[in-house]
Amino acid sequence: MDNGPTPHLEGQRGDYAPIVLVPGDPKRARFIAENYLGEVQQVNSVRGADGFTGIFNGVPISVQAVGMGVPSAAIYYTELIRFYGVQTLIRVGSCGGLSESVRLGDIICATGAGTDSAAISTLNNGLTLPSVPNWDLLSSAMRVAEQKQIPIVAGPVFTSDLFYGPSTEIFEDLGARGILGVEMEVAGLFTIAALEGAKALALLTVSDDIVRNEVMSSADRENTFDEMITVALEVASNQVG
Repeated sequence: MDNGPTPHLEGQRGDYAPIVLVPGDPKRARFIAENYLGEVQQVNSVRGADGFTGIFNGVPISVQAVGMGVPSAAIYYTELIRFYGVQTLIRVGSCGGLSESVRLGDIICATGAGTDSAAISTLNNGLTLPSVPNWDLLSSAMRVAEQKQIPIVAGPVFTSDLFYGPSTEIFEDLGARGILGVEMEVAGLFTIAALEGAKALALLTVSDDIVRNEVMSSADRENTFDEMITVALEVASNQVG
């Protein structure tokens, strides 16, 4: 298992590139592979969590679906880093907007992630620790977005264990504390990357505006996700050189 396969990934060490994009949805993983990467090979299909490796701007890059929620995603983050030698993970996901300063379709570059996750508390031995991205990746994302004239905002998000929680009052509380969006994986990504000695970045498209009670259309979702994926791939390819 030290060099693959693992209980959840069927490839061997070397099948994954050192840089991996990690969406939650296997359909998004396949979409990225088929529409943005060249020389694509599928490297995983266990449990329907599709993974692919290909080339972007001459650089090997992989994309692996990780599911929803910290407990699911944590399995893939850990196995990719620990057993496949992955050095950089970039999340490309969606979130609910919690701030007046973000609207549908906006891209958030997460500068940190608060959380209520019991899994992360366990990983941190009960300590309340900051979950933060790699600074070089974050600054690279902001530069790429500026160069390509893609609007992007940097700020903190909140990772929740529950999609259907007992109360929606938490959303107002989080927004009042400067949290831009709510989602279910980022704090896990940042925490595990720190524990395993890897680099991590999270880009999120606002697909639901909780403040204004608006939901993105399918057409708008496709167009704005394209911008997020473009930024992520440019950042990934810039890591080699």
